[in-house]
Amino acid sequence: MQNTAIKKVLTVAGSDSSGGAGLQADLKTFQEYGTFGFTAITSIVTMDPDQGWNHAVHPVNSELVRQQLKTILSGGPLDAMKTGMLGSTEIIEILSEMIDEHDIHNVVIDPVMVCKGEDEVLQPENGQAIRELLLPRATIVTPNLFEAGQLAGMRCLSTVEEMKEAARIIHELGAKHVVIKGGKSVKGDKAIDLLFDGSEFTLFESVKLETSHNHGAGCTFAAAITAGLAKGMPVRDAVAKAKLFATEGIKNGFAFNSFVGPVWHGAYNKAEQRMNS
Repeated sequence: MQNTAIKKVLTVAGSDSSGGAGLQADLKTFQEYGTFGFTAITSIVTMDPDQGWNHAVHPVNSELVRQQLKTILSGGPLDAMKTGMLGSTEIIEILSEMIDEHDIHNVVIDPVMVCKGEDEVLQPENGQAIRELLLPRATIVTPNLFEAGQLAGMRCLSTVEEMKEAARIIHELGAKHVVIKGGKSVKGDKAIDLLFDGSEFTLFESVKLETSHNHGAGCTFAAAITAGLAKGMPVRDAVAKAKLFATEGIKNGFAFNSFVGPVWHGAYNKAEQRMNS
């Protein structure tokens, strides 16, 4: 007998060899939420410790991505899915076709455009393809400040008012809900994320954490929203819990090496267990 209680969640994303972000962060988050995660790998990202942690992105052939998706979707409907780094416009086109063909609901588009510690846009042509093909299919889009500026045709954002302006523009591109991940980069003493549903803004605030151990925080936040939607949570509740989940992960981040420190995805549930014991 099929166990329908277990929610099935897909991530279409790049592989982070350091383990903190990308599909690795997504799978760890899905597991912590009690959901079952599938992965379609779009690229493999490596970092060179001999060259100042320079990143190299190795795309996966688009036809191989199609075959991964075909394998995953052979198991029946998904409860939610998210995207991360998408290797090419061909992959974006395939993904948009699959979303329509299989009538996938609860679609979270995390429009990854740069790697942590880098400031050069990865595959700039993908930005336009995301705007045209994925935003109209998105339940939620979750850009950070830089990505929101790119999608909205603005410079990198730094204030709540700029976040609101960008959210309006991005919503008009077709996404049902816009979550801009401001985090500690927003001016002021709070780490702020903003939700816009087309009519109302909601701010999610927490104390800024002075730490560099936040690698994967954005991926983790988007993955937590995805898993929350899969479990039937309303959008606002899913975002609120994801904020707590990611914040706890940042609080308990650790140094992987001299270049990067990831968040710890098990921190939220460990904190819950301590509170309930």
